[in-house]
This record gives sequence, structure tokens and C-alpha cells, in this order.
Amino acid sequence: MKLSLQIITGIFLLSGCKQISQQESDLTELLGKGKWIDLTYPFSSQTLYWPAYNSSFKLDTIFNGTTASGYFYSAYTYSAPEHGGTHLDAPVHFAAGKQPVDEIPFENLNGPAVLVDVSAQVKNNPDYLISIDDLQKWEKEYGQIPNGDIIIFRTGFGSYYPDASKYFGTSEKGPQAVEKLHFPGIAPEMARWLVSNRHIRAVGLDTPSIDYGQSKNFETHQVFLGENIPAFENLANLDKLPATGLYIFAMPMKIKGGSGAPLRIMAWVRKM
Repeated sequence: MKLSLQIITGIFLLSGCKQISQQESDLTELLGKGKWIDLTYPFSSQTLYWPAYNSSFKLDTIFNGTTASGYFYSAYTYSAPEHGGTHLDAPVHFAAGKQPVDEIPFENLNGPAVLVDVSAQVKNNPDYLISIDDLQKWEKEYGQIPNGDIIIFRTGFGSYYPDASKYFGTSEKGPQAVEKLHFPGIAPEMARWLVSNRHIRAVGLDTPSIDYGQSKNFETHQVFLGENIPAFENLANLDKLPATGLYIFAMPMKIKGGSGAPLRIMAWVRKM
């Protein structure tokens, strides 16, 4: 009940309502006033994984067909790295002693969100670093980002998925491919500014990493994850989201001790 009321309150605040009326206090009725947008890529043989990895998503058939008793049955096994496709980076991924996947509070994985679109800046610069200036320009137009919001950045790179050569900047595999990565990310100084000034609960974007492709020390990861702020990477359909009025639900596979996990993530948007 407490979680349902939290969600209801958050969505009503996003919708411009100052209080929850008796007529709209039911969660089912409330959610019916909006629409869901899936921000998740399917997991398949096309799923993109960090080029240095030697493994990828595999789905093997246990059984698929008609049984001896005459009914249809299908079952599979799968295997995959933690970090690939639409996935979560848990704080422990780059910060010793911080939260693994199974210890991240659900409150850090869902909540009001904003979308900051930098696709115009990225268009002619695949190594673009999202800056403090980008965020301050957004706030001049839409207002200050409230403490506790989730921030999603749209770079436009989602339009390249799952073409590895365009999305990563190279189709090569192996450790040597990492030096050839070219995609935008969040500038470390902007990450530090957000941590100090906006106290966000999570961050996400439509690229393989919150650090840009040419990063050598993944400083943006260190900043956010070091503060127990989880990251969502390889997000889909960000072109379908408005700048404000979002509510994010992120549901990672609950891997005990995991540094990351496959993620099913959705956005609720109030119907206009």
C-alpha cells in the first residue's frame, strides 16, 4: 500500500494535480489516464554487448513442440553478460562497497523523471560530452530539475541500435576494439555538478555507457555509482518521450551481488 500511494502521489504531481481526489484515488483508474512507453530493447542474438566481452546473449531450446501427451510445450535456457542491451549499472560496478543489484532500493529505480535532449549537439560530434551548460539551458526552458528526479539524456544514438559499427563506432570485437569506440556520454564535471546540486536518484541514456566512448578511466561512472546512483544504459524509444511529465519504472533482474543486470524499463506519460 505504501508503494502504491507513493506511485500515485508521484504521478499526480507530474500531472499537475495538487491533491489526490477521491474519484481518482484508485491506481488502476489513474494509470489508465496515461500511456506506457517501453524503453527496453529485446534480448536476442542482435543484442549489443561491450566489445571487449567474449560472450553475448544465447537462447538454447530445452523443448519446443508437441509432447507425447499431445499438448504444446516450450522451454529455453539463456545466458548473457550482466552489461549489455538495455541494462542497469549497479553502484558496485565502479565503487567498492556500494550497492549491488539486489540491494538497490526500489525508490532509486522508479520516480518522476525528465528528458534532456542533446541530439542536436551530438549530430556532428559522436564524442560529444553532455555538459553543465546543456543542463542549465534545459532548466532555463523547463524549470529547475527537482531533487529526487531521474534524469534521462537523449543523444539520438538510439536510432543506430543494433548496428554495432554506428552505435559503438566500430564493429570490431576484443580488447583492441575499446580504443576505437566513439559515442557520446556525460561529462564527469557535469556528473559532479548533478551530485552536488540536484541530488538525482538515477540517470540513463541511449548509448552503451554513461561515459563517452573514448573515456579511459570511466570517471562519470565513478562519480554517480560512488554516490549509490544507479545508471540505465542502452535505452530505447527516447524519441517518444516529452521533456517533462514522466514517471519511470525500472525493473532489473534481481541478481544477488550483481554489478549489473538486464533491465525492463518503462515510462508512464499522461495522455494529453
